[in-house]
Amino acid sequence: MYNVGILILSDKGSRGEREDLSGKQIRECLGEQYNVSYYKMIPDEKELIKKEICHICDEVAVDLLLTSGGTGFSKRDVTPDATLEVIDKAIPGIPEAMRYYGLAKTPKAMLSRAVAGIRKNTLIINMPGSVKGVRESLEAILPVLDHALGIISGSAVECGKG
Repeated sequence: MYNVGILILSDKGSRGEREDLSGKQIRECLGEQYNVSYYKMIPDEKELIKKEICHICDEVAVDLLLTSGGTGFSKRDVTPDATLEVIDKAIPGIPEAMRYYGLAKTPKAMLSRAVAGIRKNTLIINMPGSVKGVRESLEAILPVLDHALGIISGSAVECGKG
């Protein structure tokens, strides 16, 4: 079982002005296959996001960090920018798959700036802040998530080698 961290980026949520429904959706989609061992909601502040991502990956050391929020076009949407500054390796296929899957449902999916990457031994995936966006993103990637995490942890054979 893999340990998962959930990081919600929301100015209103962090001030208690909005309930976090996307975090609940993440837990529901993951089911019992994954152990959510870390959860936090913080405001859309780039330096704070970078610091928290580093803390979760380096000190908490979860296998998977799922972020929700801050992937759009507004000036406060800085999650992908913060993520890119702290990852060791970009994994472009994951957000490409999420956007492609979402495009079958709405053309607005192409507006997501979500990124994915690896920091140390943690796979980080940015997702939209909406419940629907989270659900569709996870539907797109759940079929390969175990394999991806297995490769990172060294417990799975890499693609093309088995």
